[in-house]
Amino acid sequence: MEKSKLCLLLFCAVVFAGIGVSSMSCVGSGTMYGSADVNISDQPIWGPTGYDRADYYYIPDIDSYYSVSEHQYIYRDGSEWTHGASLPSSYSGYDPYHSYKVVVNEDKPYQNNDSHKAKFGTFKGVKDQPVIRDSKDPKYFVNKDHPQHDNWVKEQKH
Repeated sequence: MEKSKLCLLLFCAVVFAGIGVSSMSCVGSGTMYGSADVNISDQPIWGPTGYDRADYYYIPDIDSYYSVSEHQYIYRDGSEWTHGASLPSSYSGYDPYHSYKVVVNEDKPYQNNDSHKAKFGTFKGVKDQPVIRDSKDPKYFVNKDHPQHDNWVKEQKH
């Protein structure tokens, strides 16, 4: 009888440990808006839909990048990569709402520019990518620049 109690106790311990480990893995899964893995509220409203996290966008139309966390473009100035809050006048024809952006979640993606250009160059000229501004998905309303943001804030207070 003592052996069966010990087996039951061990079985319960294993089950509860499994539940604990499963719960911990769910915490870091990035499915909640408050998670560090989600940065929808930081993404520009011209950014593409479908991504809870975006560190950089590669923009094939202008062979440049945009840093979501820094709110800056990264573009070539001669042979050097330059960071700026806006693009220089030589990019005046660029429209972020009607160009394709590729989400790139890696450090200093411009250091892999040749690879990105080869891999994503086929998206150059693609103009119909859905953007956050036009999305009806409520998860994007957290973005302060989304047209539905103020209504979303009011609903959160109720």
